[in-house]
Amino acid sequence: MSKTDIAALAGEGAPLVHDVKQAVTGFVSEFRGFQDEVQTKLKQTEERLTMLDRKSQFAARPHLAASIDEGAPHQKAFNAYVRSGDDDALRGLDMEGKSLSTAVNSDGGYLVDPQTADTVKSVLKSTASIRSIANVVNVEANSFDVLIDHTDVGAGWADEATATVETGTPSIDRISIPLHELSALPKASQRLLDDSAFDIEGWLAGRIADKFARAEADAFINGDGADKPRGFLNHTTVENDTWSWGNIGYVASGVAGGVDADDIVDLVYALGAQYRANGAFVMNSKTAGLIRKLKDADGRFLWSDGLAAGEPARLMGYPVVIAEDMPDAATDSYSIAFGDFAAGYTVAERPDLRVLRDPFSAKPHVLFYATKRVGGDVSDFAAIKLLKFGTA
Repeated sequence: MSKTDIAALAGEGAPLVHDVKQAVTGFVSEFRGFQDEVQTKLKQTEERLTMLDRKSQFAARPHLAASIDEGAPHQKAFNAYVRSGDDDALRGLDMEGKSLSTAVNSDGGYLVDPQTADTVKSVLKSTASIRSIANVVNVEANSFDVLIDHTDVGAGWADEATATVETGTPSIDRISIPLHELSALPKASQRLLDDSAFDIEGWLAGRIADKFARAEADAFINGDGADKPRGFLNHTTVENDTWSWGNIGYVASGVAGGVDADDIVDLVYALGAQYRANGAFVMNSKTAGLIRKLKDADGRFLWSDGLAAGEPARLMGYPVVIAEDMPDAATDSYSIAFGDFAAGYTVAERPDLRVLRDPFSAKPHVLFYATKRVGGDVSDFAAIKLLKFGTA
């Protein structure tokens, strides 16, 4: 066969080779697409099986299932959500007619169940804090306004022949207490959450309550009002003889960093008679150690311990609240407060406590982001007096 015949045959086969190449290329492309689709479906199936396995393991724990079955539907839903992230039960809850503790906020945060919320609130109330003696109100707004009438109506004697003249009219002040956000971010490992013997609610409530209690206690005394409650020690203080509304009056001990029994008496009677009936002392442990050594002129201690378990100690017959955030005794320190705090200080808070579950940001731990809205400020400046450990 000549070279010319071979070239002719090659030219006739060129279209055939081109068609084969296109067919092979199309087959490879379709095969890769099929392979990707199979891998995607396998991954979805694996995720679904993992979720079903978690649900089956959770349901297979008899003692845990029994304890949950005894509770309300929202209780079981919350436990399932905390342990495995399963929110099916939460989504299926009937939200109409429920309290705030079982509702879903518009921002997607689930409110904690009533048992946990009540535990946190009870710990906050039992903690040595101004909260235990202050006026605590629940509000549904961003602030709480207190209306105070701290002036008097004018009056005068009249007879039947003298025309009655106009007398003074009282004025009303409004104190606005904004609410600020208090937050805590405790965490636990997923393994610990999977352990059926672990008390989720006790752990979560304890961590949140401890964080909130310490933050609140300090803010109610020393807070500057910037993104936190304003403490009563943050207000301007003036000598009680020149006291005016908007300031906190104080009595000076006369000794730099020191105090005696007469100073305690002066502090008590610097407070108006209408407030003394509900008066209480506030100081920290170090100051209490100094005060309980004081005696009157007849050698009797001013301090007396409570007669029953849980009853506070008393100073000159008034209860003593030990608040560790009060300043230590030092030169010119305001280490002791005395007053009717139910009238003098108001704590405003929203009743809902939110918990967001985050299993992704800190693997292998699960974060629980808890938030609470609370505010506080002096609501009656005449109801609180301070003892200054100084000469003037």
